[in-house]
Amino acid sequence: MSVRHALLALLSEGPKYGLQLRQEFEARTGEVWPLNVGQVYSTMQRLERDGLVEADPDEPAQPGPQRTYRITEAGDAELSAWLRTPPQGDAPPRDELLIKVLVALRLPGVDLPAMLQAHRTHTIGQMRQYTRLKEDAADDLALLLIADAQLYRLESVVRWLDAAQSRLRDHSPEPSSPAPGRQEQPHRHGAAR
Repeated sequence: MSVRHALLALLSEGPKYGLQLRQEFEARTGEVWPLNVGQVYSTMQRLERDGLVEADPDEPAQPGPQRTYRITEAGDAELSAWLRTPPQGDAPPRDELLIKVLVALRLPGVDLPAMLQAHRTHTIGQMRQYTRLKEDAADDLALLLIADAQLYRLESVVRWLDAAQSRLRDHSPEPSSPAPGRQEQPHRHGAAR
């Protein structure tokens, strides 16, 4: 998510001070993504440095809670370009769950099917929470859009976990039969031998 561009969007409505930007950002995003006030000020400093916003010249040069910012023409152009440009999808984003599964594939003693099922169960629980949120926020369009986006994202995670489980089954080696005269030792994941 581009905090930089979201702050430019808020400033396109008129001048605002730092604390006000933080409060409006959180209100507009359904308070799902808390924003640290220090992040607002550091972002505003970069935007000012890049000529995309300007501070009221009659106020102190140091950022502070009452320093008023306004968007510049260059900021308007940047905001407009950002709104029209689809997000980059060249390389997949780092996904902790995918990394966890890829690492677990090579770890001895990991019960990967059980791990996938635990994540699936947790994700379905999250989906239930967002479904309840939608029911409770029937009149809050921003919250409904956030809940819909999360539900679609979580649904895709469940589908991927199902596909991973299926691939794991397809690629699991067949159990070999013991050589004649030898008794096969039971294999227990994670158990000491």
